[in-house]
Amino acid sequence: MAQPGNQLNSTSFSCMICQRLLKDPVTITCRHSYCMTCIKSFWDKEEGKKEKIHSCPQCRKTFIPRPVLVKNVMFAALVENLKETGIQSAPADHCYAGPEDVSCDVCSGRKLKAIKSCLICLASYCEKHLQPHYVAAPLKKHKLVEPSKNLQENICSTHDEVMKMFCRTDQKCICYLCSVEEHRDHDTVSAAAERTERQRKLEESQQQIQQRIQDREKEVKLLQQELEAIHHSADQTVDDSDEIFTQMIRLIQKTSCDVKQQIRSQQQTEVSRVKDLQEELEQEITELKRRDAELKQLSLTEDHNQFLLSYPSLPPLSESSHSSSINVRPLRYFEDVTAAVSELRDKLQDILREEWTNISRTLTHVDVLLPEPEPKRRADFLKYSCQITLDPNTAHRRLLLSEENRKVTMMAKPQSDSDHPDRFTLYGEVLSRESLTGRCYWEVEWIAYFVYVAVTYKDIRRSGEESGFGFNDKSWALYCSQDNLFFFHNNIQTSISAPGSSRIGVYLDDRAGVLSFYSVSESMTLLHRVQTTFTQPLHAGLLFNHVGDTVKFCKLK
Repeated sequence: MAQPGNQLNSTSFSCMICQRLLKDPVTITCRHSYCMTCIKSFWDKEEGKKEKIHSCPQCRKTFIPRPVLVKNVMFAALVENLKETGIQSAPADHCYAGPEDVSCDVCSGRKLKAIKSCLICLASYCEKHLQPHYVAAPLKKHKLVEPSKNLQENICSTHDEVMKMFCRTDQKCICYLCSVEEHRDHDTVSAAAERTERQRKLEESQQQIQQRIQDREKEVKLLQQELEAIHHSADQTVDDSDEIFTQMIRLIQKTSCDVKQQIRSQQQTEVSRVKDLQEELEQEITELKRRDAELKQLSLTEDHNQFLLSYPSLPPLSESSHSSSINVRPLRYFEDVTAAVSELRDKLQDILREEWTNISRTLTHVDVLLPEPEPKRRADFLKYSCQITLDPNTAHRRLLLSEENRKVTMMAKPQSDSDHPDRFTLYGEVLSRESLTGRCYWEVEWIAYFVYVAVTYKDIRRSGEESGFGFNDKSWALYCSQDNLFFFHNNIQTSISAPGSSRIGVYLDDRAGVLSFYSVSESMTLLHRVQTTFTQPLHAGLLFNHVGDTVKFCKLK
């Protein structure tokens, strides 16, 4: 009698072709075993095909040439023992189907787990009952998928047929009878064809998603680099600011020491001078006291003759050289120095207060986020509107500024005789007083033969041909006339095929490197956009040359 630990399992000794206990078992080179008759018949059928390739029905491994079959004596003895004892151990518990598993539809009694589901048979099979699908030629064509509990959803509830069609009109799976009855006028295709089409779209969606993932990963990487750059820039700026303020403190301390030394030096000079004068006066006092004593002694002489003889020998009293030149100024010695130092302090306070406003404004304009999309509607542009005023020191002499320096007119005669290093001398040009930072928007209204609406660095040349806006690498200008529009930069002209407008809108995002010109009417029409890298603060500019022409920066609400 077999021992409990050595029970024989009939499944292990069954032929995968006939599903019975092995008869005259043979083991082929892939180590799978079959009845000799079964495997011979299987290979005989394969030899009837053109390929004449012999394969294992279970693992599909191929053999060339056809293997020579030899009876497996050990398997034969074990099978005989199994037949005599009739003892067969049950499958392990983990092979049985649980509540969450798909069970084999063929097993009787306690069902085993299904390892595949057939979409043609609409049934699920365990490993044993699935073997015919690997062996029988008609079953080999069936579509096997992972075990599914939802196979019955493939059956038409109306006709009890497999739904192999798809109605695109109603977007639902149907059977063939549905396609010729209630769906006969609809757009129907085979489920396989619809799957192919949707699979293609799915793959396109996957590609788009994968591309977006790559794009977002790049943006995340850029943001990480941005974070590192922010930290590095902030740390470096703190260090640089500390060094600059330390230098300023040292400069003030040195100035304080210089003032102290000069005060002390002047103090010593004045004290020495006073002491010298004091010593002279004391010597004079001593001499005067001696003369006073002599005179007193003479006045006490009783002998008249002796008095008269001695009196002529007395020298006359010399005039004092100090009494009239000494001008004592009570409490007014170095007070003027104190006043001068106090005035310096007040000026420094004013400078620091003014510069701190500029520093604070610069800090608030630090923008570390990704650039915002450019606005589309005028109301969105107006969120970034800024008021532009013109700098009289930059205006050509024949330009007349008015309306709080927002309007400029070309005159026949010079309007200013003053020379200023910032003044344009060749073309009728003028710059804005304000520098433009962050996102800015402004509008220019013109009544002129032509006008250049420009954005430029402040260090543009003020004289010569290259001082014209758009004729150098420091400025970008839109040329507007009644008939033509051109864009100029670095003396390169770009023609613009768009209708002109008497009002031009300019949008600038210097950090994103975006400069756009728009025609402003009932809608915003993009005329030209520039994508570049700005390396200096920017100013708005205007250029026009005909007498009587006027241009102004509009007040925007």
